[in-house]
Amino acid sequence: MVSSGSRLPLSMLLQTKEATDEEPRKASREDWRKAKELEEARKAGNAPAAVDEEGRDINPHIPQYISSAPWYYNTAGPTLKHQRPQDDNKDRSGIDEWYKRGVDTSKPLVTKYRKGACENCGAMTHKRVDCMERPRKVGAKFSAKAIAHDEFIQPTIVSDYDGKRDRWAGYDPANHREIVEEYLKIEQAKRELRAQKLKENPDLAEEQDEEADEDRYVDEVDMPGTKVDSKQRITVRNLRIREDTAKYLRNLDPNSAYYDPKTRSMRDNPTPQLNPEETEFAGENFVRYSGDIQKHAQAQLFAWEAYGKGVDVHVLAEPTKLELLQKEYEKKKSQFKDEVKNKVLEQYGGEEHLAVPPKALLLAQTENYVEYSRYGKVIKGQDKPIIRSRYEEDVYINNHTTVWGSYWNNGCWGYKCCESMIKNSYCVGENGKATGTTMKPPAAVESEPVDASIGENTPKTSAPPTEVLSSAVDKQHVRATSEPKEDQPAAGDNSSDNSNNSDSGSDDTKRDRKESKKSKKKRKKEKKRQQRREEKKKKKTDTKEEKDKLQLALEAEEQSQRRAAELLRQDERKRPYNSMYDVKAPTEEEIEAYMMKRRRDEDPMLAFMGK
Repeated sequence: MVSSGSRLPLSMLLQTKEATDEEPRKASREDWRKAKELEEARKAGNAPAAVDEEGRDINPHIPQYISSAPWYYNTAGPTLKHQRPQDDNKDRSGIDEWYKRGVDTSKPLVTKYRKGACENCGAMTHKRVDCMERPRKVGAKFSAKAIAHDEFIQPTIVSDYDGKRDRWAGYDPANHREIVEEYLKIEQAKRELRAQKLKENPDLAEEQDEEADEDRYVDEVDMPGTKVDSKQRITVRNLRIREDTAKYLRNLDPNSAYYDPKTRSMRDNPTPQLNPEETEFAGENFVRYSGDIQKHAQAQLFAWEAYGKGVDVHVLAEPTKLELLQKEYEKKKSQFKDEVKNKVLEQYGGEEHLAVPPKALLLAQTENYVEYSRYGKVIKGQDKPIIRSRYEEDVYINNHTTVWGSYWNNGCWGYKCCESMIKNSYCVGENGKATGTTMKPPAAVESEPVDASIGENTPKTSAPPTEVLSSAVDKQHVRATSEPKEDQPAAGDNSSDNSNNSDSGSDDTKRDRKESKKSKKKRKKEKKRQQRREEKKKKKTDTKEEKDKLQLALEAEEQSQRRAAELLRQDERKRPYNSMYDVKAPTEEEIEAYMMKRRRDEDPMLAFMGK
């Protein structure tokens, strides 16, 4: 904020103008110097900030173009009221509020004259001077006949500058339905007339439609590099981006594909030795008949045929409708063909001759075309799939119906058909499952002890591992139950004390429960604290990583800006091309760096940033 004072209007300056001698000028200079010192002190924090009329402090660092009020506000001190929303918007009317037309017929008709009403027609909303009805020979005041309805009470609409000049204010969109209905009637009449012409003379009707709608599918444009062909009804734009390589530079051999400089077209492939799908440009003909071009051409042809038969459809205006119509047409066409085929087969027979294997199996040949280069690389077509496993798959041996490894039990693989664990065994089918004599490899018979203490006392046996494990667990359970605990006394000791001190035992159990509850609460609190610490550590590491990424992105953005400035300083003919770089989606850090480093020309303080 440059100055805490306000600018006074010209009228107030003329009223308070003093004599123009030298002393007042010196006083004004001294006041300006004091105001400047006070401003610097406020910015440094040595003096209190300026206070507005509402008692709020004003930030001394606010620039002058924000803090200074316009001259027509007539402010006598520092203020920021002109920067806050004004109360004038509260009194403005809404967008749906407008003047109502006509009379209010919702109220019942009045049969008697009312005091204060119009003497001519009897309405309460105006006087005789403002009455728009024909002057009666005997007014409604004296005749009390044919009393008119009251007009609507018009609201006091308060609008802004744009609202007063809105040419569509008060317009009812429902009035547009009349225009739509009128045009629909005209279109319906045209369709009926066209159908009548088709019935009378179909050839003449088609010729008239073609002459009238010659340029229906072509936009009337006149641009450089644009070719409009009314016969094919297409618009071709032969424009090239400056960074793209020209077509005639693809192959400098004079005997290569012909380039037409007038139309900028090269129909043949300039590099026939390469795969057309891998090259950037393979000729106009390859581009013309690749991708969904054929589908689009079929859709366009279907639209023309449908329009010639009276169906109003367009490729560009109604693509969804056209696609649905085309699908329905193809479906009905295939159904009709199937019906005709079935009728012919029912009448003449020969259906058994149609159920034959494919030609590839009959002749041991295929129509899949594959073309190879001199080095064995596939140029056209698809190569045979490579066998990636050296083992035979789906090979069943020894009467098995499943492969080895289809069954798993107790850490061993086997056959699922007979649950045999021996790889080269003979399959016995369901009999092996029913008898339960599942053959297992000798490696799975012996089992090691579960625990070291159990292994010392129990020797290795040929029992199954599940039985050894269960016996070891039972022994451990017996030991644990036989050994007395440190806290509890033996069964034979202090039997009389237990009988005498039953109350003290119950108190001890209550205390133990309370202590266990307290210990549980402490454990929960410790777990929560540990989780919070881990979350804080994760947040700190994440913020550090984000800061590092943002710093790298800022450095990269500064480097790109410096490079752009260097390129702008160079001559336009010496600048390098920039069309071969990889296009990648920017990361969040790159977007943030760009937003922080970009130049804002709309900033009014931009001219003072370099000073």
